[in-house]
Amino acid sequence: MKYQITRRDFLNGVAIGTGTTLLAPAELFAQAAASGASEYYPPILNGVRGNHPGSFDVMHALALGGEKPAEHRQLNEHYDMVIVGAGVSGLASARFYQKRMGPDAKILLLDNHDDFGGHAKRNEFHYDGQMRLGIGGSVNLEAPGYYSKISKGLLDDLGVDMEAMKTNMNDFGFLSATADAMLALPSPDGLVKVRAPWVGLMLGIGDYESAVRDLPLAKSEQDILIELLSGDRDYLEDLSLSEKSDYIESVSYAEFLTERVGLPKETISIFYPTPKLLFGPAAPRISVLEAFYVGCPGIQGMGWLGKMAVKLIEGILEGYQSLYFPDGNSSVARLLVHKLIPAVAPNTQGFDDIAISHFDYGALDLEKHPVRLRLNSTVVGVQESENETVQVDYVQDGVAASVTGDHCILACYNGAIPHICPQLPESQKEALRYGVKVPLVWSNVLVKNGRSFAELGVGQINCPDSPYVTVTTAPPTTTGGNQPPAGPDDPMVIYMLGVPSIELADGETSRELLLRARHQVYATTFDTYEQEIRDQLQGLLGEHGFNHETDIKAITVNRWPHGYAYEYMALDDPQWEEGQAQAPHEIGRSQFGRISIANSDSEARAYLDAAIDSGWRAVAEQTV
Repeated sequence: MKYQITRRDFLNGVAIGTGTTLLAPAELFAQAAASGASEYYPPILNGVRGNHPGSFDVMHALALGGEKPAEHRQLNEHYDMVIVGAGVSGLASARFYQKRMGPDAKILLLDNHDDFGGHAKRNEFHYDGQMRLGIGGSVNLEAPGYYSKISKGLLDDLGVDMEAMKTNMNDFGFLSATADAMLALPSPDGLVKVRAPWVGLMLGIGDYESAVRDLPLAKSEQDILIELLSGDRDYLEDLSLSEKSDYIESVSYAEFLTERVGLPKETISIFYPTPKLLFGPAAPRISVLEAFYVGCPGIQGMGWLGKMAVKLIEGILEGYQSLYFPDGNSSVARLLVHKLIPAVAPNTQGFDDIAISHFDYGALDLEKHPVRLRLNSTVVGVQESENETVQVDYVQDGVAASVTGDHCILACYNGAIPHICPQLPESQKEALRYGVKVPLVWSNVLVKNGRSFAELGVGQINCPDSPYVTVTTAPPTTTGGNQPPAGPDDPMVIYMLGVPSIELADGETSRELLLRARHQVYATTFDTYEQEIRDQLQGLLGEHGFNHETDIKAITVNRWPHGYAYEYMALDDPQWEEGQAQAPHEIGRSQFGRISIANSDSEARAYLDAAIDSGWRAVAEQTV
């Protein structure tokens, strides 16, 4: 490996060799302890995180080869509720069950990762006497004003003050959000970066012509782009209103741009940063209507319908609210764990100091607590027993064991459930397999200071043709007691979203495309991710004095081959009638006796509130 990243433990920044990122969790922490670390504390680990090495081996052996232990040691442990998965859905399920059944309810959570939270992963960095936080997956509270009473109620129970969160983001000097973003496109002379309010420009709002003229495109292509953004032309003028409606729901946005607008295939990528944020590698399969819905241009030229749509989108943008914890929704997971097992951080107040609280992972799984959370434990079997209990088999650090519970909630990935619960009806197992989770890579890069990023003058850079489609800063918020960088001389975290680059094959559906992308994420090494990060940041920041060899102090790559929950797409999925138990997610989440299912897959929505709402539904099924 050409570059050496500093691997540091929580206390004193002792270097841990690059190769340790491939060790199993027990070995890794043993080596960390030998270097001076005093305890098991996963948030500080660098290298490959997310679905980290060791987290999927047992499940892959079961799912791909049908292999699992022949015998499991029967532990003398019986619980009122056993929950498979300690992500937000599993933790919310535990809290809902505890609230309903009382504080003495015995609950066990089992998770195959070395940390809790699932996609709500905390990345914690320590450098030059300062702590910096990054987001490892689940990012934010998206439009919380539209949350259900259930989700709002849980956040209230956790003490989350959304007005305070909004205020806490108001002004942070060089990290302040601006209306401008930067579009970075490759050219023969290197990256060309154009700063402009691109969200509005895409809807024909503002001086889009000047911005387009600065892009490294032929003048003929610039002319086409300017006409598209202006709204002066209706590209579907030959169609009736009903035909337009059919067209925008049945044709891909890529086909619209190439066939109707006349742009080369190589140019249309500039419209895809936002679709890639939402649909990952399946972005090329979004319909024209889905593209319009996320703010891509074209609808403004469709007569009165287009003008009405633009006004509607402007109104949505003006009132849109997205709230951030400094470590993303990991703070929600930590607040839940603190409610369930207060001993993990006995001096923590809650919302006011959750970001800076240090958790004692040794307190997660103690017999004296009514709620126990057992990490590095992959469940391989769940079945109802004749004595009206549920037996749960799992493997922890190579040891096969079993526990029992009166009830069980499967808060893991839908795709794993048919393998661990094979007694489900075939129709239900088929429905559970339908959706393919969206693979993504969330990387956090600790740099020794923010000088070069500050000189850009924007908070976000969109790089549609690069490995990381969006480059931005970790949320500069004081929520939870966090102290963001006070100035450009302080260390900071650069946050990067990577989308696997997969060429769409003829006739390929979004689910087939996502499956291929998943394999690519698994096959990509940390060395490759690191080189891509270094090359991209050097190209973006090099002219402002950035030197990746000396300025990068740590890299954490959160790879999620199984990422966002699959959301139905117009071109590939039927329009099932909602609430009629026709859609795969509704069939798949059906209660099976003492077993219920809770995850964002079961709601077909990749959002925090979907994860919470599913937990409430599962608990309600088991406590009627």
